[in-house]
Amino acid sequence: MRLPLLPFFALGAFVRADQLVISYPKNTAVMYNSDNTSSSSTSTADASTFSGTAAYNLTELAVPALPSTMPALSFGVQLYEGGMTNLSIPLNGAFMGFSIEMSVSVQVMGHNSSAISVPFLNLMANLKERAGWVQIRVGGNSQEQAEWKGDSLSGYSAGTILGKDTTNVTNPTATPPLEYTDDLFVMLNSITDFANVRWYLGVPFYTVDPVDMDIVEVADKYLGDRVLAYQVGNEPDYYGYNGRDHRADGYAPVNYTADFGTFMTQLEANTSITRGGKSWLVPSISATVWNINDVLSTGLITSYIDDLYAMTVERYPDDNCAAVYGTGTAVDPNSVIWEYTSHQQVVDVLSYYEYSSAYAVAQNVPYIMFETNTASCSGFPGVSDAFMSALWAVDWSATLAYYNFSGALYHIGGQSAYYNAFTPPPTNQSSYKGWTVGPVYYAALVMAEALGPSNTSQIVDLFQNSYNTYTPGWAIYENGSPKKVLMINYLSDSTGASDYTASIAIGGGTTGTTSTTPSSVKVKYLTAPTITSKQNMTWAGQTLGDHLSSDGRLQGDLDVQTVTCDTTNLVCDITVPAPGLALVFLDDDSYNEVTPSSTLTFPTTYVTATVNTAQVDPSVLATSNGHANMGGRRDSTSPGSRSGAWSHRTAVPGMIAILAGMFLGVLLVAR
Repeated sequence: MRLPLLPFFALGAFVRADQLVISYPKNTAVMYNSDNTSSSSTSTADASTFSGTAAYNLTELAVPALPSTMPALSFGVQLYEGGMTNLSIPLNGAFMGFSIEMSVSVQVMGHNSSAISVPFLNLMANLKERAGWVQIRVGGNSQEQAEWKGDSLSGYSAGTILGKDTTNVTNPTATPPLEYTDDLFVMLNSITDFANVRWYLGVPFYTVDPVDMDIVEVADKYLGDRVLAYQVGNEPDYYGYNGRDHRADGYAPVNYTADFGTFMTQLEANTSITRGGKSWLVPSISATVWNINDVLSTGLITSYIDDLYAMTVERYPDDNCAAVYGTGTAVDPNSVIWEYTSHQQVVDVLSYYEYSSAYAVAQNVPYIMFETNTASCSGFPGVSDAFMSALWAVDWSATLAYYNFSGALYHIGGQSAYYNAFTPPPTNQSSYKGWTVGPVYYAALVMAEALGPSNTSQIVDLFQNSYNTYTPGWAIYENGSPKKVLMINYLSDSTGASDYTASIAIGGGTTGTTSTTPSSVKVKYLTAPTITSKQNMTWAGQTLGDHLSSDGRLQGDLDVQTVTCDTTNLVCDITVPAPGLALVFLDDDSYNEVTPSSTLTFPTTYVTATVNTAQVDPSVLATSNGHANMGGRRDSTSPGSRSGAWSHRTAVPGMIAILAGMFLGVLLVAR
């Protein structure tokens, strides 16, 4: 259903979500419905031929050969009423969320509370309609020295809510501390009004003498319980390692536990902070220097069980640091394709957490993969931004869920990152309203629909097809009944000869139970031409567009296959393309609750009409967390990230015009 376009000209404070409008600042470079200006307003190359930073690299790797020993392409999948052995804990549909580096948050989400990025709202709205809400962490290494500056930043243009203090550089990577204002949290609150996002923030933990708790006091004032919890220390296993000066050399798990105790003591004495209860996230280690089990052995969890919201860890299965920063032998992306097209490889990496996840369940503490993605140091070109990463991210998330994690947050860096779920357009292409939506975002859509909004979903690895690594599958149960089946085909064969067929049965056969196999099922497919494709990805026939062409809304007609089941043999034969993914809905209710008939979205009908209205250096978007093992390069917010996080104190005039297409005065309800 499409509503009439309704212009609104409300300026000033950001309006409430129940008013169904977005306000925007007065800016003569912003034109309403001025489509005739969009093709001639800049002298840059067309987006389809753009050659620039990693996020817009269209080069594809060669499709890998099929394995010499092929898996069976026809096999049975047996489900049972009443549940199955090894079902996970109950899960929520927002399981797969995002981690946004604090230093680039204004590039991704919006310049301030009066100028929120519309494509970002649309992307969040898509997930909210399927899962009910979205979880996002704003933080990372750049949170560790972040300083609150009240309602404005000295030395910046009006409306700037995030900056850098270049006069106070004390760390070996020459990273200026971030400065932020109240309006950062006003913006986050407004985003929640529109898309029901819930937040994780980070307490600066560069020093505990004393701990800077301003972010807790100020964020609680504006966001309250919309902040789910606060991370206390980011990757503390690196604090005394590899050139960082957070702590003395030899800093160990027992020292972190003591520091957290110091934090709690100071918190109890701080009468300005009223937040209590289960509000804190620990230990957030990277699994590179410390073993999570050694942290648990210090008594950290049991000593503070009443104070903890969740246990958190951070993990990337590989890294591309040598290629990005020249610190060793660069990895050939072709050589790691197998890592992202193998279920067994996912299991091998995540089995590391088997003990700690069981520990978390025993302590009744949620366990969150707080920061992850394909590979640290921005990912691998041709891998992290290719279709295989969509399949891999579903596999990684589903396996984490099977191991009883309660969430997984996929990191988003700047334009130098290959692994971003979504990336704003480069600032020198201000006429392009299109964002670039990466494969990881498609995975988030799949996981939101697979788990749904009921908060009762439980997942189990089916070990199907004799546990073949190329053809994994999972069943999703709710209240003891099978509701969905999720299946991946990692093979890449455009001929169709490597598609496989899974014959799903519920009860019956040799199970000794009555068959409840339905007469028909609905199937949604995640597809792309090849495993290495960077474009033409679709979820249930719909796409978010190719590079520099998305406004965050799904485009195209919904294509859901209805499969008539074999009522004689009591099976439903489901074909999974090579490559591709199938989500099978075993009843209408499970389908309807995650298939919105309409989604509240925000069309980007505004485009900039003059050259260089966006004044921020594109390099400010290059900052990204998750870049461990990078030594002491003097240029990053995290060892391994390359540039400043935001403009320096010598700010460029015209900051208000940050994101092309982010201003609007209309609202649309669309499919």
